[in-house]
Amino acid sequence: MPAIVLLGAQWGDEGKGKATDLLGSRVDYVVRYQGGNNAGHTVVIGDKKFALHLLPSGILSPEVVPVIGNGVVIDLAVLFHEIDGLEAQGINTSKLVISANAHVITPYHVTLDKVTERFLGKSKIGTTGRGIGPTYSDKVARVGIRIQDLFDEKILKDKVEGALINKNQVLVKVYNRRAVQAETIVEELLSFADRLRPYVQDTTLLLNNALDEGKVVLLEGGQGTLLDVDHGTYPFVTSSNPTAGGACTGSGIGPTKISRTIGILKAYTTRVGSGPFPTELLDHDGEELRRIGGEVGVTTGRPRRCGWFDGPIARYATRVNGLTDFFLTKLDVLSDWAEIPVCVAYEIDGKRVEELPASQSDFHHAKPIYENLPGWKTDISGCRTFEELPKNAQDYVRFLEKISGARISAIGVGQDRNATISVHDLID
Repeated sequence: MPAIVLLGAQWGDEGKGKATDLLGSRVDYVVRYQGGNNAGHTVVIGDKKFALHLLPSGILSPEVVPVIGNGVVIDLAVLFHEIDGLEAQGINTSKLVISANAHVITPYHVTLDKVTERFLGKSKIGTTGRGIGPTYSDKVARVGIRIQDLFDEKILKDKVEGALINKNQVLVKVYNRRAVQAETIVEELLSFADRLRPYVQDTTLLLNNALDEGKVVLLEGGQGTLLDVDHGTYPFVTSSNPTAGGACTGSGIGPTKISRTIGILKAYTTRVGSGPFPTELLDHDGEELRRIGGEVGVTTGRPRRCGWFDGPIARYATRVNGLTDFFLTKLDVLSDWAEIPVCVAYEIDGKRVEELPASQSDFHHAKPIYENLPGWKTDISGCRTFEELPKNAQDYVRFLEKISGARISAIGVGQDRNATISVHDLID
């Protein structure tokens, strides 16, 4: 049975948690393949709202095996805090599996993240300050700490001491901070070892065996396409690859085993942090999108920047991810508008540009070219089939599908897990 990739097609926060949870009853494994606790998913089940930061959304489905893949970076204190919080709400987390090759976020990574961002001042990137970037930097520099290192005290101590040789020089001489004591770090990390051990496996072997046995594996990205370190709005990006190629690297599943790639799109656009955003609204419409859509970061608590739907971004996501389907979320948020602008192209230096420009300078100066579509001015949260949607809402969806380059197979019309319209089957 082939694997399925589910990822954000904008700047993140598109509603991947809802989409993953919706598919959870039909898949056997849900795998986080990149990112860390800088990502946030919200899933609403009945009158309960679950905010997940590090754990795969599939952990809320009793029959699913949730997996944290090798491409994820893990803050162990956050991991167990999240596990304890779910257990307190009656969620069984015992099926969780964690890759032995995933990298560990240490306290010195968090410290470096915060002081570096503060030092940048107006040039700051807008990181969450959770140590994600420095951990990925150490991974690439081959001085990182992996989950498996916690089970060999000597190796752990040697690696921490080696990593701190340069880091303490930077902390003390550049940022005027106190040096980090290796013994303190080792002691803290070892305190998690016994509780961590039962979760740890060779997840690459586990997942490939599952696929060979005919199981369905869903690979879940943590952030959006435009935050990809290679394909996003660099440098205002995350430090890993949320795009479809990252799903293979971050899980150990080969590309020939992936049959479907699903992009999650909001019916409008949001982003958190710094960087270009052509359709951003700094007016009443932007405030209304933020208010009605509840646009506050799950992980950061920061208000999200809001704007109209951006067609060139959707087309770009289709291209770099090889998207086969879209899951359109939050269509209900637009129900208050009599007319809804949609960005179909950009104006750059007086010229019409249909696609996302390769130059970041050009993208910073891109002005949206809009087409206005009639709104529907009625509550659609109770609709469960495409035909039940008002005609103008149907036309809006079809227009987005036409300009985005892939079919829209599901539509979110409310927060609850059941407030979804299925247009095409996302698995079969």
